[in-house]
Amino acid sequence: MAINSVLGPIKVEDLGSTLIHEHLGVGWPGWELDYEDFDRKKEGIKVVKRLKEIRDLGIRSIVDPCPIELGRDPIFAAEMSEKSGIQVVIATGLYNDALGIPMHFRMMDVDDIAEVYVKEIKDGIGSTGIKAGIIKTASGGIPGLTPPGQGIKDTEIKCLRAAARASRATGAPILCHNDELEPFGRETLEIFDEEKVDFNKVLIGHACGVGDMRYYFDILERGAWLGFDRFGIESIASDKMRLASLIGLLSVGHDRIMLAHDSVNCWRGRDSGALAGMIAGSPNWNMAHVSRNILPAMRKAGVSEEVIETLMVKNPRSYFSPAKSKPKPKPRSRKS
Repeated sequence: MAINSVLGPIKVEDLGSTLIHEHLGVGWPGWELDYEDFDRKKEGIKVVKRLKEIRDLGIRSIVDPCPIELGRDPIFAAEMSEKSGIQVVIATGLYNDALGIPMHFRMMDVDDIAEVYVKEIKDGIGSTGIKAGIIKTASGGIPGLTPPGQGIKDTEIKCLRAAARASRATGAPILCHNDELEPFGRETLEIFDEEKVDFNKVLIGHACGVGDMRYYFDILERGAWLGFDRFGIESIASDKMRLASLIGLLSVGHDRIMLAHDSVNCWRGRDSGALAGMIAGSPNWNMAHVSRNILPAMRKAGVSEEVIETLMVKNPRSYFSPAKSKPKPKPRSRKS
């Protein structure tokens, strides 16, 4: 099966070592109405340098799950991929209720949104001809940026159902943003179960900052993936906690996990200060951190090279491979 990359289809077996969640660029909805956009040439040089750095560390591919409305730029992504030699897979899909989902989509029904997603996967994004290879969803907020206690909004449920239908129609996997302090991975899987999605195509993201083994087991035992994909963002959760959770899961045989940083490598429009604040509290928040620091720490803790290859190479390959199974039955309920 071929995967849509920004430079054309690639074979699943050619993904290689993959960072499952990084962003070449991000902007809050409305950035395009601000006269102060990023310096494309200057930022491009910086991003290519970072991509070449991780290429030299053995990374072959990254997934950039930037949703439609958060500054996604297929042309920029293709340029960065071509100049760096890193394979880049980009997304279709919408963000959460608090920070995304423009009114145009709020007024659409589930099937109309799904149709947009399918078109971007099968035909390409706009007139670029560049096809999305993954579907992004989001529920909850971002710690420090959005108020807690909001639950999953109806708009987010609508977008989850649209993502499920688009995945079934195209075979593209789904990557789900969750709030670490108020995660909705279980609820997300319930919605996908109703839509008959293969859970091998579902990654519940930002799990590494949750630190709740019951939560992890409930997701993994249903056959979905966990994204330990915010290494380096110490302003949300410490890497010590992320590593403790990861190594604990691996020690009891749970290895359906993929790694990344959720790094933001340039900002569309002017930064309102949110990104600067996260960077100030997170000195290791960059795409090389897993390779330079996290994998060595795992090896020191006794994690084998075989397991590391599973996390970095085999799991992304399986995630992008054709659906083979039906969702597993709901496990016995556990209280957090």
